[in-house]
Amino acid sequence: MTYDDQNIFARILRNELPAIKVYEDDQVLAFMDIMPQAEGHTLVIPKSPAVTLLDLDPSAAAYTIQIVQKVAKAMEKALDLKGIVLMQLSGTAAGQTVPHVHFHLIPSSVHELGKHAIKMGDHVKIQELADKIKAAL
Repeated sequence: MTYDDQNIFARILRNELPAIKVYEDDQVLAFMDIMPQAEGHTLVIPKSPAVTLLDLDPSAAAYTIQIVQKVAKAMEKALDLKGIVLMQLSGTAAGQTVPHVHFHLIPSSVHELGKHAIKMGDHVKIQELADKIKAAL
């Protein structure tokens, strides 16, 4: 599949669309999901243009997972979590809805996950959670 540079995450990376960011460096961005499956749902994306995990350069994949771990540790500390679901969907058949590789960090149990993209989250609450995570980084 060819990378679509107009997808929502590519536009967020170019600052054409807003995001509640919790971490950013020259290779990776972590930001809050605005349609969360649980309070604190955070996304981590590489800045490399890759549709799925299988398209991502191995060195970019390795670095991205290091940041996934860093953000997850901050979430655990900041939100006093006992568990985080790490989810990565590769391809539309797997349920991937944005054609840019991304990792979901969801403070929940796999047995309690809500449906994704059902309703917008409370932006004030999302920002408060983001601020806590950033402080823990």
